[in-house]
Amino acid sequence: MKKLLIFFTALSLSAGLFAQEKMGDKMKMDKMDMKMDMKTDHYMMESGKMTLTKNGETMPMDKNITLQNGTTVNIDGTVKMKNGKTVKLKEGEMIYVTGKMSNMKMDKSMPH
Repeated sequence: MKKLLIFFTALSLSAGLFAQEKMGDKMKMDKMDMKMDMKTDHYMMESGKMTLTKNGETMPMDKNITLQNGTTVNIDGTVKMKNGKTVKLKEGEMIYVTGKMSNMKMDKSMPH
């Protein structure tokens, strides 16, 4: 009986450690995904201004642009979709050159 109790205790502790390791792996993957997203060409509202990241290099957006799918992105952060819907990007929000939108919370340890 004592061996059975020790076995179940060890099993439950190892399961808890395994679950924590999996969670840590997910957090690492999320950070990797974020870094990959930051290298993908996109337009982003950053510090109240629109920026363009192209080939991993970020620069201020200097003119209005029309994306592949017909969406227009203005230097004030206004985005007009092909279907006529208009949205204003908020801090940390981005739109990829394909027209897909994303809300990216900036990691302060990441270079801009």
